[in-house]
Amino acid sequence: MLKANSERKENNEERLYANIDTAIHNSEEMTEANIPSIRSQYVEKLNNLENIILICDTHKVTSGSLIRQRLQQQHKPELISEQRGAGQGQRRNVVTEIERIKKNREQQRQLHAKLKEKQLHIMMRQGNPNWEFLNMINQYRSRIVFRPLQESDPVEDHQITVCIRKRPLNKSEFARQEVDVISVPSKDEIIVHQPKVNVNLKKFLENKCFKFDYVFGETCCNELVYKYTAKPLVQTVFDGGMATCFAYGQTGSGKTHTMGGNFQGKTQDCKKGIYAMVAEDVFKFLKSPEYKDLNLTVSASFFEIYGNDVFDLLENKARLRILEDGYHHVNIVGLTEVAVDSMDEVIELIERGSIARASGQTSANRNSSRSHAVFQLLLWTPGTDRIHGTFSLIDLAGNERAVDMNPPNRQAKMEGAAINTSLLALKECIRALERRGGHIPFRGSKITLVLRDSFIGEKSKTCMIGTISPGMASCEHSLNTLRYMDRVKEHRATYKQRTTS
Repeated sequence: MLKANSERKENNEERLYANIDTAIHNSEEMTEANIPSIRSQYVEKLNNLENIILICDTHKVTSGSLIRQRLQQQHKPELISEQRGAGQGQRRNVVTEIERIKKNREQQRQLHAKLKEKQLHIMMRQGNPNWEFLNMINQYRSRIVFRPLQESDPVEDHQITVCIRKRPLNKSEFARQEVDVISVPSKDEIIVHQPKVNVNLKKFLENKCFKFDYVFGETCCNELVYKYTAKPLVQTVFDGGMATCFAYGQTGSGKTHTMGGNFQGKTQDCKKGIYAMVAEDVFKFLKSPEYKDLNLTVSASFFEIYGNDVFDLLENKARLRILEDGYHHVNIVGLTEVAVDSMDEVIELIERGSIARASGQTSANRNSSRSHAVFQLLLWTPGTDRIHGTFSLIDLAGNERAVDMNPPNRQAKMEGAAINTSLLALKECIRALERRGGHIPFRGSKITLVLRDSFIGEKSKTCMIGTISPGMASCEHSLNTLRYMDRVKEHRATYKQRTTS
């Protein structure tokens, strides 16, 4: 720019000198006739010369001030940063953060896409016919925050405690490449992913959610289940009440495993079942300073309800009768009651009764229990015939259809009909309890007669454990179990409203 200004100044000076030479040349040829015209031309040229000089001086001043300002800015760079201000820095930080979030989001999407593609390839490579349902279930679970039950969670007190236990997939289900359709997102919630096929043959899921007091996942052991179900009821027995804990569910869903103990092949470890754990705590309470002075004695009995008959499992399956006395108390006539003083004696009785229990083969279990087994521990007041408290532990038969028996012969159909009749009677009794002053049909089956005092007694508490299978083939049975247990939970809420009103 300075160079252009200097060149412009030199051009103006050359024009000035050229105009002066022209004026001198014209003066030599001046005559009296042309003096006025030459004078006017000369004056005009002088005026132009003065304007040119003025313009050059003004331009010189303006250029000098601009040069000085730029030199000052070069020697003081902090003036530039001050002019930009803090707003530009904040804007730059926000843009950087947005770009970082966008980058992380893209990375997560790419990772999920790779995992999804990998799962699809694995399932297609293995030839699993249910890989589409498995993929949809995994996508649903990826959006769930799992908070399972922990040992540090508090134990709640309820008149009727309703809980669900999910077992893991067994070997036969793995061999059939079944899909796990049960999710346990929290300690009181369970979700069933029911596979469906639309009319246009498009596969989809119906996700059905249920809430209970406790939900035990496939990783929960018997000790954890016992802590939140039957263990709080031991105190009820020593307070002079009646406690009942029973397992309900499809055959092969883990009822006998929960109540009787862990299976190692065909042998059962009875020390790991709820039967033995209750007996262990009962003997601990007897030795505690609070109840030691009562000098209570303990007896045990074990019987089963097969069809409409009752059999004593401790006396070569002798046939028994269930009757009511004049005080409307239910009594089992001829039932063997063995006095026990230690855990070893209780475990021996459990093993004897489990071997004698009736069983059958079904499509879900080769050694399925086909009867309702009832194990009772009774506390007696010394020197009298009065019962201080009773703890009944009931392992119900499987709630499935007779056609699921293998083979579906006449005896199997009769067994299934008797089981369903007794379970239906139990459900009707629970429904009737919701109606004030209504008739409760306890005489509908033998099992409801046994459970009657546990439901309507003033000092009675009940724990219901529903066991479900996670396989896709058992999805309908699992839903039936959950609906049944959900109905019991509704009765518990109604009972609580009655007692508070």
